[in-house]
Amino acid sequence: MPFLKLTFRPGINRDTTNYANEGGWYECDNIRFYSGYPQKLGGWIKSAPSTFIGVCRQMWNWITSYQDNFVALGTNKKVYIEVGSVFNDITPIRNPLPAPNQNFTFTTPQTDNCIRTTNGSNTVEVTLPVAHECIPGDYVTIAGVVGNVGGVPDSEINTEHEVVSVISSFTFTVHVATAASSTTSGGGLGIKIGCQINVGLSYGLLGYGWGTGGWGLIAWGESSIDPIYTPQRDWWFDNFDNDLIMNIRAVVQQTNNNPTGGPIYYWARGSNTIASTALSTRAVLLSSLPGASFVPNAVGQILISQNDKHLLAFGAQPYLGQAYGWGLGGWGVFSWGGSSFSEGYDPLLIRWASRNEPQYWNVVGTTPEGRASSAGFLRVSRGSKIVRAIPTRQEIVVFTDSHLYSLQFLANAEIFGLQELSDSISIMGPRAAASVNNVVFWMGKDKFYIYDGRSQVLPCTLREHVFKNINLGQFEQVVCGINESYNEVWWFYCSQNSLTIDSYVVFNYLEQVWFYGSMSRTSWLDKASNGKPLATYSILGNDDYTEDSYLYQHETGLNSDEAPMVSYIQSSDFDIGDGENFMLTRRMIPDINFVSSTAQNPEIDLTVRPRNWPGSNFTNDPSDTQRVIQTSVSQYTNQIFIRARARQMAVKIASDDLGVFWQLGALRLDAREDGKQ
Repeated sequence: MPFLKLTFRPGINRDTTNYANEGGWYECDNIRFYSGYPQKLGGWIKSAPSTFIGVCRQMWNWITSYQDNFVALGTNKKVYIEVGSVFNDITPIRNPLPAPNQNFTFTTPQTDNCIRTTNGSNTVEVTLPVAHECIPGDYVTIAGVVGNVGGVPDSEINTEHEVVSVISSFTFTVHVATAASSTTSGGGLGIKIGCQINVGLSYGLLGYGWGTGGWGLIAWGESSIDPIYTPQRDWWFDNFDNDLIMNIRAVVQQTNNNPTGGPIYYWARGSNTIASTALSTRAVLLSSLPGASFVPNAVGQILISQNDKHLLAFGAQPYLGQAYGWGLGGWGVFSWGGSSFSEGYDPLLIRWASRNEPQYWNVVGTTPEGRASSAGFLRVSRGSKIVRAIPTRQEIVVFTDSHLYSLQFLANAEIFGLQELSDSISIMGPRAAASVNNVVFWMGKDKFYIYDGRSQVLPCTLREHVFKNINLGQFEQVVCGINESYNEVWWFYCSQNSLTIDSYVVFNYLEQVWFYGSMSRTSWLDKASNGKPLATYSILGNDDYTEDSYLYQHETGLNSDEAPMVSYIQSSDFDIGDGENFMLTRRMIPDINFVSSTAQNPEIDLTVRPRNWPGSNFTNDPSDTQRVIQTSVSQYTNQIFIRARARQMAVKIASDDLGVFWQLGALRLDAREDGKQ
């Protein structure tokens, strides 16, 4: 019999039928294409042995002038800096805005003997004479308790606690390991309690009724009339030289339930050669730094324009004198005798601080360093809100929900200029875009896009597969990441019936091919630490994403951490002579590379799947002449004897063993025509 060389087009195509895609690949998981041929994905291992708290939605990597290699992680409950496989908690203490020099750190006499135990209970009550403004799930740090309280050791009280419940505006509870032996109050006169910023949601919620929107958003015992959307907790990071600047992307205002931007925080690396002191210090409000002026209390996204050292805010609280009405301050921009800038939030406003002084946002006057201020603002004219800003080499690409803009540093009195690039575009969510080699890729509401100097639709052979199987209600969770070593852009998303990320789609921009699979990653960071991508993963707990969260290093090893990675690819059906005649096969010559495998005897499963009609089912019934034939292939397999007869066939390559790596070449099938019946 003559050999039929099975050469398939690279990439996966699910936007047509299996049979119409003859000569291509149709299904896959945990594979990629390299030089036109499929191979198993690289593996991943835990980058740090310990877990962290909350769902991480954003990471940022920077190397300081002291050679610190920092990775910042923002979760719905905490902010960390990871270094040396240790997660250092820098979560800010909550501050009442606009009074940044006050904070929710309570001391004597407010905390005198504020600890109360109940006999036989592991729950401890903390009662203060002032409102604590905690919500369930918040974290508080208690210190200074002297002696046991009701039989509970002071060592169990003097630590960080998660707030279990809120009894009233003045009392909350925490959990301890030792059950109290008596009902009493105590703790002494030197107690100090620090309340960290309120926790956020791990994913967005839309609903009516009591409790929607979180504690305190509506009156006690009342339900919401209009649907309330509570966004998931996202962070944005950037480094200002050695220091870290960050903000919460969206918070819900208690006055009107509308999501607005969050405050800006600052973490200083300091000048010590060793970073240990700084890593034990929490981030603070940017507005609390010396010389701070007109810092917006609410911003959507912060970003440093690294070429000119301006800190920008995309979506911001308006500045004094912005054109909102009568006079310099504007009628209604600030209250009579009150704040010197608007208490509102403009989702289309772009503001920036003075050059090299991120705490100085006053557009007039002299900065603390003695320079004329270069702070200013612009307003985007189209769309309802700024969704994302992404820096490229010579411009910052700004997305609204309907338009694309270019923001450029002008180096003149206007400082920055704004130019519209495209209309009628969409973007799935704030983290659905990424840039590589000065090109921006993003996922829209129903298609993919690319900006390389001009905005255009990115052709996709998986468009129907992705957008007909995506949970649009969880658009905020979509995360885009770059794997530059393999020329890939990744998007992770929630499938149609999932509230958590479980799927991915990948575009190889060098080979112009697409593939997909199943994986749960909540954030992605390319080229971190030792040049390998980092990603985060959270295991769902009983009530929320609170069980375990891990930092993984990808493209390391061959396995799914310590477990085997299930990997496969299946072709579309192929035939001889457009299926007019049956095909009779006798054997196959494999062409599979196991060169990087660590298993002693690596092998894959090769499956031939014959059938007579495009609508027929594959079968494993031994009595069926069109049954599925499966066999193992190792590095020493020369040929496989396969006897099958059908109008069309498909092949599948799969592996699920530890330490196996494979790359497929060109299979050859010993086949001939065998009649029409």
